[in-house]
Amino acid sequence: MTVYNFSAGPATLPLAVKQQIEAELYDWNGTGCSVMEVSHRSQEFKDMADENEALARELLNISDEYAVMLIPGGARLQYSMLPINMSSQQGHAIYAINGHWGKQAIIEAGRFTQVSSTAVIDDQVYASIPMYDSSQLNTNADYFHYTSNETLEGVQWHNLPETNGIPLCCDMTSDLLTKVIDVNHYAMIYASAQKNMGIAGITFVIMKRDMIGQSKNLIPTMTDYKTYADTRSFYNTPPTFPWYVMLLMLRWVKSQGGVRAIQQNNQLKSSRLYQFVDQSDFYSNKVHLDCRSEVNVPFWLRDETLNQQFLQESSAAGLKALKGHMAVGGMRASIYNAVPLAGIDALIHFMQKFERTNG
Repeated sequence: MTVYNFSAGPATLPLAVKQQIEAELYDWNGTGCSVMEVSHRSQEFKDMADENEALARELLNISDEYAVMLIPGGARLQYSMLPINMSSQQGHAIYAINGHWGKQAIIEAGRFTQVSSTAVIDDQVYASIPMYDSSQLNTNADYFHYTSNETLEGVQWHNLPETNGIPLCCDMTSDLLTKVIDVNHYAMIYASAQKNMGIAGITFVIMKRDMIGQSKNLIPTMTDYKTYADTRSFYNTPPTFPWYVMLLMLRWVKSQGGVRAIQQNNQLKSSRLYQFVDQSDFYSNKVHLDCRSEVNVPFWLRDETLNQQFLQESSAAGLKALKGHMAVGGMRASIYNAVPLAGIDALIHFMQKFERTNG
């Protein structure tokens, strides 16, 4: 039985990547050692790190005006690092909130700077992106932050937010490398690796060099972007295995035709699943059409007493991790880059069968 993993993260890896990890586990790059045993100061590892950065710059068209950093701690650490590096207790930052992770980001930022949001924050389950008047934004704000794709709610920005000239920062944890972006519009982008860039343990950060080292705060060395930019993320022993897996993922993205080809495939996958859900009376999606996510597709059964049965039978059929987040309920198919179109077809086939049996 073929298994398809729809986990929101840590997410599925391409089979080819897992096979290469398996093949190189005991002898990486002819060293006779696992990559987990090789010194990060060795020439072999430095060469790997050089290729990693070069590939990332190529795939995302990142110019030399930006530093590329690999930082442990996940996206949640960036919720702290961003305000302490780019603002201060006397400063101000603006957050656009359209889901769970944006709420977490503004709460953490509020510990280090004054924050405001573009709309009232409440306990709603977001089905759209709240509108705001960009002309009313405080242009003295140090930065404007948004989460490009909310994994719980399945709400995604498909256009850049208007910032009235305020430096734009973005949590792209769940959709970096899934679609074409213009890095030059941003002051800073960050993405934890375990969705589309590898495995948990490392966060990919892109930041304008002229924004680095400008902090007004006395901050710990390990939470200063300058530390990572100046040492190319080698200040201390980095998470070497996640770094290696990221390289394999970047190679895989390039082998698929690059980010533009990946985006086309993601749009095909998501549109096929949404089309099925929309034409069904048994399932539904609550997200507004103009901001539906192309990588996280939540759906609800008309009769929610069938939820547990749906999850048990889908798992038995090889369709894993379809349970929606407890804050949202329902089901969720996270269809990141490594989920093949065949996985979408298998999910739809199961959903049709389940509807016929229980509708």
